[in-house]
Amino acid sequence: MRYDTIVVGLGIMGSATLATLAARGKKVLGIERFDLGHAMGSSHGVNRIIRIGYFEGAAYVPMVQRASRLWTALGDRLGEKVMHVTGTLDCAPETSPLTHQSRASCQVNNLPYEELDGEEIGRRFPGFRVPKAYRGIFQPDGGFVASDRALAGYQTLAIADGAEIRAREAMLGYEPTPGGGVKVRTASGTYEAASLVLTTGGWIGEHVPALKRLAIPERQVLGWFQPKNAAHFMPDKFPASILKTEDSHFYQFPLWGAPGFKIGAHRHLYQQSDAETLDRNVYPEDEALLRKGLEFAFPEANGACLRLASCHYTITPDEHFILDHLPGSPQIVVASPCSGHGFKFGSVFGEVLADMASGKAPAFDLTMFRMGRFAT
Repeated sequence: MRYDTIVVGLGIMGSATLATLAARGKKVLGIERFDLGHAMGSSHGVNRIIRIGYFEGAAYVPMVQRASRLWTALGDRLGEKVMHVTGTLDCAPETSPLTHQSRASCQVNNLPYEELDGEEIGRRFPGFRVPKAYRGIFQPDGGFVASDRALAGYQTLAIADGAEIRAREAMLGYEPTPGGGVKVRTASGTYEAASLVLTTGGWIGEHVPALKRLAIPERQVLGWFQPKNAAHFMPDKFPASILKTEDSHFYQFPLWGAPGFKIGAHRHLYQQSDAETLDRNVYPEDEALLRKGLEFAFPEANGACLRLASCHYTITPDEHFILDHLPGSPQIVVASPCSGHGFKFGSVFGEVLADMASGKAPAFDLTMFRMGRFAT
């Protein structure tokens, strides 16, 4: 059987792409080596931050604005809220580039924002306790995405719109075919299509040898802690937020969807491995790192540890994404080593990758995400 497109890897990027193509009436096949919704990769979990004023670069902002609209549309189709608007706060020492970049991103893209000092942050958001010399950029349009529900939602809609899914079926290999198509082999069969989208996250280096040393899985741990005053951490009182201290970079969420206050440290302990052998256990030193953030800025949330959970980033050297056609094989699209900040873009990249797989020019300039930028 021949398909218009095969999508390999059904995390958020692959699932959104599969659903978008199916909704457009394409004949599509999704292949996933694990169960749907598995915890081996980077797409599982309760929620993910979506920041509109993007300090990683103003060029991201049009894409994340489109992503926000698509998350809302996904929720409308599912009959449940997927995008939760709490506002977002980027908080750092006054001299830190983080708040300067966040402010610039808002200004360049004409986004509403407020700049607060440490005392104002504490008055506005009582769960925060930071020094007066800290600065915060509050942007009211951001919040968080209900990530587990969004992932399952895209998979459900893809099936409803006619997509076929083969879960628990690892890809063994792929090759271009005469005439510009592609053939994919698994342990269960061989499938052919006009195009292939590879969204295999931490395994992308296995499938694209050129990325073996450029897309590196890195262990990440999240924690949920019991707050002493839960009212200060509810979604109407506490924004999804980023906190940069002198030696760490934390991110945290209001109470929602699971018991406890959720906090993580960007790049955690910088422990890199391949995805297959990555250590997915959790240890006392993981909790100790997260408690440093609680002790510094969220003392009322520094209660009992209710849960620790692991996942992984797939880090590129510049921490930007890869979205490109495989050199020499334009029918093969390579995507999703997203360096720990990609989930929020899952909805819009579903559109982008569907366009790329269909021979249509995407609506955004993807130059900064090309594979060739790492050439020496």
